[in-house]
Amino acid sequence: MGLKLEHITKRFGKFTAVDDLSLSIPDKEMFGFLGANGAGKTTTFRMILGLIDASEGSITWNGKKIDYSTSPLIGYLPEERGLYPKLKVKDQIVYLARLRGMQKQEIVKELDYWLQRFKVPEYANKKVEELSKGNQQKIQFITAVIHKPKLLILDEPFSGLDPVNVEQLKDAVIELKNQGTTIVFSSHRMEHVEEMCEHLCIMHKGKPVVQGALKEIKRSFGKKNLVIHADFDLEFLKSYPGVTKARQTTEGIHLQIEGEKIAEGVLNEIVGKGFIRKFVLEEPSLNDIFIEKVGASYE
Repeated sequence: MGLKLEHITKRFGKFTAVDDLSLSIPDKEMFGFLGANGAGKTTTFRMILGLIDASEGSITWNGKKIDYSTSPLIGYLPEERGLYPKLKVKDQIVYLARLRGMQKQEIVKELDYWLQRFKVPEYANKKVEELSKGNQQKIQFITAVIHKPKLLILDEPFSGLDPVNVEQLKDAVIELKNQGTTIVFSSHRMEHVEEMCEHLCIMHKGKPVVQGALKEIKRSFGKKNLVIHADFDLEFLKSYPGVTKARQTTEGIHLQIEGEKIAEGVLNEIVGKGFIRKFVLEEPSLNDIFIEKVGASYE
């Protein structure tokens, strides 16, 4: 079951924003969408939500088409914030949650829980425009989750937040997932997706270029990273067989190598040449995979 996208294409005139995207997003899991601006992430979300229609293909959730009958089960945090600046936080949330079919006492109870949770109980009676950007983001997040959706879609939820707020929001998202919510979020911060998602899709110009389980994607990439810090010059390793990329750092060198065997050879090569402070073999990062598949760095 879960969310299924089958051969979804969206054209705006001659421009194809999403090109033959098929995905299945498992229930009760966190799924990450990666891609530069203009890759088609937000357009995909809008189609999932039924805000715009796909030109081709079908989207179902637990075998049903998404429409007004399913909307109380879905939460959405749009990338462009949509709160009313002059309204008080409480009035705004009560209004939006009633649209989702909630009763007032229940809304107030949930709102209290979330404001306590984000350590901002005093914001209930403040106007939205009086809050900082990070705190407006928390309120926007509460509006997306207050009705306990079964499917939660977060478009760049952490953008523009300071590290403390990012952690608070991340904890909240993980708690929801543990309670059984299916969460789909887009980010251009690789490390967030890497840390939180079991499955992901990297989009580029409307097409999925990499998709599947994070562990599998890393395994099939094959290459590894080797970080060496030493008290002697390591530049000669740049031309070592099996080294595909090398970048010198102040402490030593970062190598991308074709596999674990190469690391063994490199170690034999440097032992005895001087003091080695660090020798670590690491999995490839999502960024490495992105660069390879899309031919450009992310940021």
